[in-house]
Amino acid sequence: MSFGSFLAFYLADLGWSKQNVGLALTVGGLAGVATQIPGGALADGVRWKRGLASCGFVLIAASALILALRPGFSLVFAAEILHGMTGGIIGPAIAAISLGLAGRHGMSSRVGRNYRFAGAGNAVTAALMGVLGAYLSTSAIFIGAAVLCIPALIALAQIRPEEIDYIRARNATKRDHGLSLQRLIDLIKNWRLVLFAGCMVLFHFSTASLLPLVSENLAHSKIANSALFMAGLIVIPQLVVAILAPWIGYWSELWGRKPLLLAGFAVEAARAVLFTLVSDPLLMMAVQLFDGVSGAVITVLTILVVTDLTTGTGRFNLAQGVLGTLTGTAAAISTGSVGFLVQQLGDLAGFVLMAAATTVGAALLWAFLPETKPAKYVD
Repeated sequence: MSFGSFLAFYLADLGWSKQNVGLALTVGGLAGVATQIPGGALADGVRWKRGLASCGFVLIAASALILALRPGFSLVFAAEILHGMTGGIIGPAIAAISLGLAGRHGMSSRVGRNYRFAGAGNAVTAALMGVLGAYLSTSAIFIGAAVLCIPALIALAQIRPEEIDYIRARNATKRDHGLSLQRLIDLIKNWRLVLFAGCMVLFHFSTASLLPLVSENLAHSKIANSALFMAGLIVIPQLVVAILAPWIGYWSELWGRKPLLLAGFAVEAARAVLFTLVSDPLLMMAVQLFDGVSGAVITVLTILVVTDLTTGTGRFNLAQGVLGTLTGTAAAISTGSVGFLVQQLGDLAGFVLMAAATTVGAALLWAFLPETKPAKYVD
């Protein structure tokens, strides 16, 4: 139910400049950054994890309705703040619920399955939004997003709270029932976690602006059925994620996390380079296959690597929040700074910058990050 790329298309269609679109997305990204650490701490600290996730769905619905019904300049920014806040709430809550249900030994398969359903759901949702935008109006896209929050809340209610192991959901040991503030300092001292976070910052800086930039160009091209092509740019990678995500978790158990992470970085760099060469909507959709591959790898392995590196700390969700803060900051800076760079120097400069950032992240990961997959799991 994330509609960030559609928002760039929507605002461009309303006549917003690339610089203002980038600014709006930056504000939403910064709101997400501000909630990452509090959201992670809440996911570690509260037992009502389903309620935490449901709050995020309500915020998505509210922001979507504002964008659909009142897309004025100031209200768009308000909606982006509400939408951005959900990033620090829903992700940690769902990850905590998954770890509490499956435990560490089942996390690889559980996360892979989560992203299979997420990818399939995003693909269907994006297709629906594209149809609504093409045959009704672009504002109908956001009304559809708000309505889809209802079945999400119903599905969440089907999970019984007693099935979620509170201690296990924090990746704590069986002896750890407390909330020690010292653990935050321990996370900062974990150099492997810090290095991994740095690599993820570079990755998210490069990828955050790619699809918004492409979608703005598509909107400005005024080609027939551009809303449907926009939907295709989102649907295709989500279908790839739905197919690959469970296999990523499985392969990471066979081969380790690091080889797959390197492959994900390489594919994303290739995607940025290819977008400098293509402008036809059909070719753009073909390039988006790369986004599906890198998305499946990075989303699944980010949670698994954080799980590996926080075992026994009881700070799994807080670590996710810290990582989310750093990557969210990078993404927010990316949309604003790349938008400004493109406004001044053209699209090529933006795509080259994004490819270079991903390449640097891959080099650091290859040179310094050891394999994190443990030899065996202990819940």
